[in-house]
Amino acid sequence: MIYEPLMTGGLAKQIAERIRESITDGRLKADDRLPTEEELARQFGVSRPTIREALKRLAAQSLIRSRRGPTGGSFINRPSREEVSSNLTTATALLVSLGEFKIPEILEARQELELLCVRQAVARSEQPELDTMAREVEVQQQESISDEDFCASDVRFHRALADATHNSVLKFVMFTVIEALQPIENMVVYRVRERKVIARQHEEILGALRVRDEEAAAKTVREQTAYLRERFDAAQKMRKSRAKFRPAESA
Repeated sequence: MIYEPLMTGGLAKQIAERIRESITDGRLKADDRLPTEEELARQFGVSRPTIREALKRLAAQSLIRSRRGPTGGSFINRPSREEVSSNLTTATALLVSLGEFKIPEILEARQELELLCVRQAVARSEQPELDTMAREVEVQQQESISDEDFCASDVRFHRALADATHNSVLKFVMFTVIEALQPIENMVVYRVRERKVIARQHEEILGALRVRDEEAAAKTVREQTAYLRERFDAAQKMRKSRAKFRPAESA
């Protein structure tokens, strides 16, 4: 690859973006070796420390890897699906913490995605996924388990639902929804939701999948979303009420 020199500020960021574009458009492929720092510095018309900073940015995004020795250098990485999913999950959770995504928006998006999952799972689910969901329903029906264990089981149930689609893109997208967003939902509503209601809804979804009843499964997905939305509203009212009376209590 030959790069033209840059003329404006933010050089390391721009260099990283240029190289990333070369990767995403296919000009650079997995395991290709980048030019040396000296060569990149010459092509971009910058110093080697600037190139090192750009390479650090790319490495932080798992786009390149470094290797020492005579055959070393910087190489285009081939990140695993798990690595990309993990990075996306972390970024999504950060955006939620910064207030970019609201719980009602999360619930709305989750419902639409799960309706799509249900449609595919009704046609494609196999016994291993159904067995996994059944085990999680059994876990959720145990009154002795902690809220933390219940929430973890909730996540595993919905992960199995996504797996039952046998669609790699859906599974990838749902990984973020399930691993990043669903735990945040649980943290907000776990105090005001009835665990028996959630377990019963999961049991109904599982039953509908077993008999290939898409309409029944979709109905329960909508019911669960509506229930969680109502419980979220209740949690918000409780929080506002506590905030309203806290000054008087401390006076």
